[in-house]
Amino acid sequence: SYHARPYATITLSNFLPIFMIILLKNRCRPITAACSERGYIMISSSYDIYFDKMDTYLDLRDLSLNTRKIYHSNLRSYFRWLSETLAVSPDDATFEHIRSYLLHLKHNRKLTNHSINSHSSTIRFFRLFILKQTWNEYDVPRMKYNTPLPFVLSKNDTLAFINSIPNLKHKAFIVLLYSAGLRLSEVATLRWEDIHRKDQRIFIRASKNRKERYALLSSSAITILEIYWRTHGKPMKWLFPGRNPDSPISKSTGANYIKRHLEFLGWTSPVSAHTFRHCFATHLYEQGEDLLSIKEYLGHSSINSTTLYVQLARKVSSKPVSPFDVR
Repeated sequence: SYHARPYATITLSNFLPIFMIILLKNRCRPITAACSERGYIMISSSYDIYFDKMDTYLDLRDLSLNTRKIYHSNLRSYFRWLSETLAVSPDDATFEHIRSYLLHLKHNRKLTNHSINSHSSTIRFFRLFILKQTWNEYDVPRMKYNTPLPFVLSKNDTLAFINSIPNLKHKAFIVLLYSAGLRLSEVATLRWEDIHRKDQRIFIRASKNRKERYALLSSSAITILEIYWRTHGKPMKWLFPGRNPDSPISKSTGANYIKRHLEFLGWTSPVSAHTFRHCFATHLYEQGEDLLSIKEYLGHSSINSTTLYVQLARKVSSKPVSPFDVR
């Protein structure tokens, strides 16, 4: 005979896990293989097709992981605003909606004009490549933004900062930032084989603009690097290995070396890893080095980026003379 099974009493405690499973199943999506390192993001499953298509295009362009993260973050923000504020789908969004969103970023979220332009570029990419819709720069103009001069330490202050670092690994890392004018990511991914001591130059393979180059290798830096290398296990793969010896140190760890030493010294100056790159180029120019050589050392694509250091230089070795005074 059939015996009816009694219903279980539903309480909040036994319903909540079931609810969370349903929620996660319907609201979370893994990012595609090209972006798998970023884990999961909370977004409506109805947007999955957009992200999948975008990941395909980003992968075809072989953009960096950091750039892909920015595209994903910007697009999620845009989708959320369309849904919660206007209840409009991305396909139906007009230029007027986009302008309203960008003004929301400016007035409500207080983003910088540079960041707002980044959001605008993402939406433009999304409309052109994913939705196959038009884009009009007159309907969605880019915001003008100021370009403040970067902070630069004097040569004496730069050397005082470096010489007072007690930790040898931290000192070696920051010495390369300054003595060769390298980017944070470039120092973090250096290998011991990239240090050419005979030629006194450093092979840079992981450049921002994907161009290999050689950077200067200081004689003083060689001494510090050799002592560091011998006393820290003679790392053969990565010059600065992370916690996992098979992986390089992270950029955030390198940046923290500087942050912690600033706190140790009690300095309030806005010094970052990139400050030492600016210091390198500025001090070189002050010593009389020509801009074209500095451009090559830094790996700039355009000389326009290098002319910045003319304004940052406090003095140059040779006193300028007006052509009117030369007879």
